[in-house]
Amino acid sequence: MIVLSGGTGTPKLLRGMKEIADFRVIVNTAEDIWISGNRICPDIDSVIYTLADIIDDEKWWGIKGDTFRTHEALKKLGFDEFMMIGDLDRATHIMRSELLRRGKTLLEATREVAKAYGVRQEVYPMCNEEVASIVVTDEGEMHFQEFWVKRKGMPKVIDVYFRGIEKAKIPEEVRKCLEKEDEVLIGPSNPITSILPILSVEDMREILKEKKVVAISPIVGRNPVSGPAGKFMKAKGFEVSPVGVFEVYRDFLDLLIVDEVDSMLASEKIVATKTIMKSKDDAIKLSEFVLKVFDRL
Repeated sequence: MIVLSGGTGTPKLLRGMKEIADFRVIVNTAEDIWISGNRICPDIDSVIYTLADIIDDEKWWGIKGDTFRTHEALKKLGFDEFMMIGDLDRATHIMRSELLRRGKTLLEATREVAKAYGVRQEVYPMCNEEVASIVVTDEGEMHFQEFWVKRKGMPKVIDVYFRGIEKAKIPEEVRKCLEKEDEVLIGPSNPITSILPILSVEDMREILKEKKVVAISPIVGRNPVSGPAGKFMKAKGFEVSPVGVFEVYRDFLDLLIVDEVDSMLASEKIVATKTIMKSKDDAIKLSEFVLKVFDRL
């Protein structure tokens, strides 16, 4: 199985999935950003930390028990590092960035970082090229991280686009993986800024039309489980609901899994179960349900 992942909802699922199934992960990189001389890959790192059992499972980013002494020291020096970067987390960024400076691709650097953390699953970036999710707001255009972290998601969202996506290529290793695997799961990540960038790399949508594709809705009722998905879906013309999520993936999706709250939507293409994951047991149960769904396709 291949899992398409962003950085919060899907890692919650992977915490359970890794206990019962084999899979590879293709991760969004459009939220990556260079800060303090290092490339931050928030979604990749959340996946790696989850698979390595060191994720801070209260915030669902960073490393459990991390300290922020370097970040605080930079602040005292008057350096505006608007993202809170932990000391242990920063070591990951330094390692990755040095590998990139030495000529490694992002895929190669990601593989080395994952190996260093003892992760046995393959974790792939969606591409090696730099792509950025740009949020068009009533205050101007800004990088996703500036919108969500620095501005707390407050500006009115007019549109979202992916700068550099036209130059992005599906890495050869990822393409080979897609050729081998028949089942693709889209995790419960933000459809617009976490999953849509992956789908926008070259012919990814066409490839998925030939696969068994199941998605888990990150929208329950009319609200996203976390993050700014609602604002982004509205800006792109989609209803903020599981139906809106289905529409984002309509051209290739075989089945959408929605929360039991939305069981009235059940149909040939939509099934309901408990999708809110408050514990590892919840993640395991949802993962078991996902595997059963694939068996029936």
